[in-house]
Amino acid sequence: MSTVTPENKVKTSVFLVDDHPLVRQGLAQIINSETDLEVIGEAEDASKALHLIETKQPDLVIVDISLRGNNGLELIKNIKAVLPNLGILVFSMHDETVYAQRALRAGARAYVMKQESADKILLAIRRIISGDIYVSHRVADQVLQQLVNGKATGNESPIDRLSDRELEVIQLIGKGLSTREIAGNLNLSVKTIESHRAHIKEKLNLRNATELVQFSVQWVEQENGRTS
Repeated sequence: MSTVTPENKVKTSVFLVDDHPLVRQGLAQIINSETDLEVIGEAEDASKALHLIETKQPDLVIVDISLRGNNGLELIKNIKAVLPNLGILVFSMHDETVYAQRALRAGARAYVMKQESADKILLAIRRIISGDIYVSHRVADQVLQQLVNGKATGNESPIDRLSDRELEVIQLIGKGLSTREIAGNLNLSVKTIESHRAHIKEKLNLRNATELVQFSVQWVEQENGRTS
């Protein structure tokens, strides 16, 4: 909820969701240095974030993709279910060409990668406040190419065929987690994770569990390489 300063200037209230304290601290410093912006709360995981966001009613939320429990995409969907008009900015290390469109479909209004400058974060925040959307030129071009050429652009990654949850499962497989560990991490049943694994193999034309693990490990390594 916007606050009013003694000078009667309305400040846009911002809530931060990131599991790294240093990232939250850095964002807070950037945002609080602006006369019209104010951080009013923060959380390190999705479950705490949703409760506090409902309680504090900020004007804007900044969310990371990688969180404990439900990931950022699931949190965005849950936030939009209870606060459909809330502006959401994704601030993440994950490759924007993979995640930006997923974030926008979930309900975010902007996507900024963590290696970008503070100016880009502030620009994205102000775009959201103005009712606009912010993505990089690379993502904007990607979206336009899809509009012009149709869904299949010729540059489609096999990963694009997966749902958000299936992509999350791929990441956890690639990090070496077992089916049971993934189920515990995502608060889902082992049977549900087995179903996701089967769908992933079908969509990616993988013949068996070994190929699934190999693909997942390679994809996570590539993802880490893009963001390092």
